[in-house]
Amino acid sequence: MKPAYRFIAAALLLALQAAPGRAQTLTGSVTSAAEGAMEGVLVTVQKDDSPISTTVVSDASGHFRFPDGRLTSGHYILRVRATGYELDEPQVVDLGTAATNIAVKLVKTSDLAAQLTNTEWFMSMPGTAEQKRPLIECMSCHSFERIVRSTYDAESFVPVLERMAQYANNTTQAHVQSRVAAREVNDESLRKLAAYLATVNLSRGPKWTYKLQTLPRPKGRDTRVVITEYDMPEKTIAPHDVRVVHDGQNGYVWFSDFVENFLGRLEPHTGAVTEFPVPVSKPGFPTGALDLEADADGNLWLALMFQTGLARFDMKSNKFTIFPLPPDLNDDAMQQSMVMPAGMNVDGKVWTNDVARQSIMRLDVKTGAYQRIDPFAFLGKSRLHAPYGMAADSNNDLYFMDFGGEAVGRVDAKTLTPTLFPTPTGKSRPRRTMLDGDGHLWFTEFAANKLAMFDIKTEAFKEWDAPTPHTYPYDVYRDKNSELWSGGMASDRVLRFDPQSGKSVEYLLPRPTNIRRVFVDDSTNPVTFWAGNNHGAAIVRLQPLD
Repeated sequence: MKPAYRFIAAALLLALQAAPGRAQTLTGSVTSAAEGAMEGVLVTVQKDDSPISTTVVSDASGHFRFPDGRLTSGHYILRVRATGYELDEPQVVDLGTAATNIAVKLVKTSDLAAQLTNTEWFMSMPGTAEQKRPLIECMSCHSFERIVRSTYDAESFVPVLERMAQYANNTTQAHVQSRVAAREVNDESLRKLAAYLATVNLSRGPKWTYKLQTLPRPKGRDTRVVITEYDMPEKTIAPHDVRVVHDGQNGYVWFSDFVENFLGRLEPHTGAVTEFPVPVSKPGFPTGALDLEADADGNLWLALMFQTGLARFDMKSNKFTIFPLPPDLNDDAMQQSMVMPAGMNVDGKVWTNDVARQSIMRLDVKTGAYQRIDPFAFLGKSRLHAPYGMAADSNNDLYFMDFGGEAVGRVDAKTLTPTLFPTPTGKSRPRRTMLDGDGHLWFTEFAANKLAMFDIKTEAFKEWDAPTPHTYPYDVYRDKNSELWSGGMASDRVLRFDPQSGKSVEYLLPRPTNIRRVFVDDSTNPVTFWAGNNHGAAIVRLQPLD
């Protein structure tokens, strides 16, 4: 669909969703012959011609109830998620003028493998932690099901992996993009991975040689949630960073599109999506943006990845200002994944990164000039580093995560002196981050399966294990109640964690959900969690009931 048509589609959708309809009540129960009443089954309904689906979870008695007033009269398709089970037969729901109660019957699935998350494949596949470790990169583009169902032997896997390495970071199955500058690969590491993958797929026969393991269904507090999903108007859209911006009576959800040059805006009441085109500055190079951040004036900034440079979106005029790189810096390998404009009002400078050269960059907004700072120069080039998640303090000093290594970094805004603070856990690969008002830098340790905090005043760390193995959290957000919210590309679960008590809640999502950046809207009570489904062309709103 061409961009112009997307705006038309959004307008038609708005009209459809605004049509009057009487609020309805929908309740029911979930049972199976194997278990009787079933707790922890996700029940989803989606009205015909609507991009919005609503999900609730059955309680200990197998009962479920959709919030009063959430659904209107009409014809709905019903879906479920309960690992190991599927609907006895396709089910539809017609809501009329009276309350409706339905009986949902499940049967054992004939294809358990099709229901497994990446976390469950990690649990199931034999092998050492070091053998499995490279697979955390594969989740960026696709699920492990593609790997384990393949029939490649080790030698056949080699050219496949070589080809995979040349795809751009911002690639999805719906929108594949190749790098212009070839990426170097370590042949020895690649062949080790190929040999391992050939032991866990179907190259040796029609069945896997290991037992498929699954996580338990939600229970207790994990079931007390309402989840809303907003389908995008095109399957190629990949919401990466998502944030809510309140504008008077409106609470729009803004998102970066990881594979196309648009800044997106979702209207939650109708599901209508508006896209604001970002100019393409490097034709023939991969498109799409990653980091989406707000400056002190409320304007939004995008890091433009392989299109390079930064973009500022004026929230009043709805127009972009592009800050391009000078030609001498803008080679075929250049990309900017991060942007941090929060301290721009202090000194007029905005932070970003140079992914190819493992460096920090700083933009002077007034002149458009960029500086490059190598925070790892004093270490030599003996290992890979990758400045990634960024935050700025009141002095516009930069804090960043070394996603290639195991450190939190700081760059002094006045002297440009870098300092590295190694995480307590080695090979942790810290990823995205946020800085709260108390001077606590919250971040994830992606490869270590941990949430963590760095106190920028005392320079002390704290770490907490994610309760589910192989979660590999991508991002974390501290809410107004001091609880932490996280998600990632592996488990299809949203983690809610209290660092004081160590107690956690994990909410299973209705569909396979590749989560990147997470956002919590503190203006609601309870708070509301938002994230994009990067591979599923949808945005997720999660509302806990306590």
